[in-house]
Amino acid sequence: MQFDFEHLSRSERYKLMASVITPRPIAWVTTLNPAGMLNAAPFSFFNMFGDDPPIVALGIMQRAGGQLKDTAANIRSGKAFVVNIAGEAQAVAMNDTSIDAPEGTDEAALFNVEVLPSERVAPPRIASVPASFECRLQQIVEVSETQSIVIGEVVYGHVRDEFIVDADKMRLNVDAMRLIGRMHGPGYYARTTDLFDLRRPVWPLDRD
Repeated sequence: MQFDFEHLSRSERYKLMASVITPRPIAWVTTLNPAGMLNAAPFSFFNMFGDDPPIVALGIMQRAGGQLKDTAANIRSGKAFVVNIAGEAQAVAMNDTSIDAPEGTDEAALFNVEVLPSERVAPPRIASVPASFECRLQQIVEVSETQSIVIGEVVYGHVRDEFIVDADKMRLNVDAMRLIGRMHGPGYYARTTDLFDLRRPVWPLDRD
């Protein structure tokens, strides 16, 4: 079956793409509003896009009424955010903070999510996650009136000590992190524990 996106509704486009483009990594983002109040919210329109400089990007859509989500508004004003990478142990708390709470709600406090100070940016990081990346805003791409792409440069990273195998060689015990990804439907997630390994081919091909 074929789909002409010019003739699909917004919800139809979302369902089709979000059902197939999986699993998606989840950025559990912490930000501060101008009054210094914390906001924590997960985003699965997220990934890394380079290492020189180290770049991550978030796709953020507006609320149903057209207002900016707290995360987007806070990044615009504070020019910084923290991407926290959740493991299976943090899945429930991460999902809880996706609640459509009133503007200015501290979701971390609401759901007893412990935070720690960051090193280079004002927003704190989530204490329990396997890894966090402190980011400074590089630019915001206004894709349309309803969505934007936030591009940030990673300026500092945190990995819990129990997941470090060899710090000098940047070897991590990724399996032990039990990271999760976003899947299809309103609430499906995937574990990253069922893996297989494919080596990248090297040119010239060895046909013997």
